[in-house]
Amino acid sequence: MIAKRIIPCLDVRDGRVVKGKNFVGIRDVESPVELARRYNAENADELVFYDITASNEGRKLFTSVLSEVAREIFIPLTVGGGINTVEDFDRVLKSGADKVSVNTGAIRDPSVITAAAKKYGDQCVVLSMDVKRVNGIFKVFARGGREETELEAVSWAKKGQSLGAGEIVLNSIDTDGVKDGFDIEMLDAVCSAVDVPVVASGGAGKIEHFEELFDKVPRVDAALAASIFHFGEVSISDIKQRLRTRGVEVRI
Repeated sequence: MIAKRIIPCLDVRDGRVVKGKNFVGIRDVESPVELARRYNAENADELVFYDITASNEGRKLFTSVLSEVAREIFIPLTVGGGINTVEDFDRVLKSGADKVSVNTGAIRDPSVITAAAKKYGDQCVVLSMDVKRVNGIFKVFARGGREETELEAVSWAKKGQSLGAGEIVLNSIDTDGVKDGFDIEMLDAVCSAVDVPVVASGGAGKIEHFEELFDKVPRVDAALAASIFHFGEVSISDIKQRLRTRGVEVRI
């Protein structure tokens, strides 16, 4: 059985980790370097680093902070924000990333998924999807959740896989920062449609939410969270110990 992963996420703006609710109400949290060092010591399975305003501001990801973070950790690092071309993949990978997450750039030009997968391998290409319910439809949003697209989430996930994405991170805008639990309905729909690993993002507020996620959506591969880890509300080790008692395979 493949072990389920617990992944903290650093949403970085202007060189600082920030966090909001439903993608708005952003507040300052901590230095990304300090948090990366902490999560490396706390036995996180991976770390995700998002430059959350790069796409909206039409600029490239800040690699100086990324390089500092990469030097502090010995766990896999996924990086996203402002990724639009294969050259962007190259620049971020050379700055210390193990995987590159593409969102708005892939919506704008889906061929970047295929080109990057051919050059670096599909294990390096992560399709990140910001999704919100609009009139009962799972709609994909671009530019950090600011711009609604015509894409439906399940169809876009399937297309992303067919183009070469080796993993999908599903960010539910509806549950982001709310702490009432992961978006089980949305995650189940996407996990049932693809064969690549799916990472659940948005809604974690307590240990029981992780139990519920892996119980109700057994095909999901990992759980990503931010604020509950940043503010010490729940520890990664406590989550893993609880999951193990429930028969969920995790790396302790």
